[in-house]
Amino acid sequence: MLLGLVLPTAGEVQLLGEPMPERARRVLPRVGALIEGPAHYGHLSARANLELFDAAGPGSSRRTRRARIGTVLEQVGLAGVGRRLVKEFSLGMRQRLGLGAALLRRPELLVLDEPTNGLDPQGISEIRALLLDLHRGGTTVFLSSHLLAEVEQLCTRVGVLDRGRLVLQDQLATLTAPTGATIVETPDPGLVRAALDGRVLRTSEGRAVVRGADPAEVNAALVAAGVPVTGLALERPTLEEVVLAAASTSADRVDAPGERSRR
Repeated sequence: MLLGLVLPTAGEVQLLGEPMPERARRVLPRVGALIEGPAHYGHLSARANLELFDAAGPGSSRRTRRARIGTVLEQVGLAGVGRRLVKEFSLGMRQRLGLGAALLRRPELLVLDEPTNGLDPQGISEIRALLLDLHRGGTTVFLSSHLLAEVEQLCTRVGVLDRGRLVLQDQLATLTAPTGATIVETPDPGLVRAALDGRVLRTSEGRAVVRGADPAEVNAALVAAGVPVTGLALERPTLEEVVLAAASTSADRVDAPGERSRR
């Protein structure tokens, strides 16, 4: 809907302050986008693919095209294979090329769907560093991903979609803020319960969760009681826990008839 590819059934969509799709010609040249599986012409080189993409839309200068293509190939780590045929590329290299196409016009807004798909750990780290650098330079990055670890490292604000509905939206720091309890790692959680009777919220093997957001105070009380402590940390929910609490079962799960009613 943001890019005008799907029309809303109700309400309206604005992109960079402009109504969509009415002002698409005016606003889309300011936006770069990458879908999960970008398509390319396999019989053409990476540079030729970018030349065609750049020439296809408004807002690009032919005079600076060669230089801009060279810049984005360098940005996405394909400078050494710009003349190689895309059909010879790995999945990760194709993903890098798709990101390069999205960056050609130095967009104000970058809309990305699973941008690290197919990349190895080193490649994921490189693309993450690139996106953070773009953000520091003023580009807004709108990321869609199932890789919550990447979301935690890249995003400042998070929205959770459940079957097409936005069920949660807030600052990441707010969603994963400390709960007001301290996690105590100890070889004997029972001793923690005995020493801090009434403050222990729950225990499991090797740890106890204690009411109180000052680990130093919790540690002092346990040490004074002779309880061995091997680690302390503020309790805070992970992004995965936040998402699972806000959303229902997996959208691609299909239960047998009657199974759902028994759950």
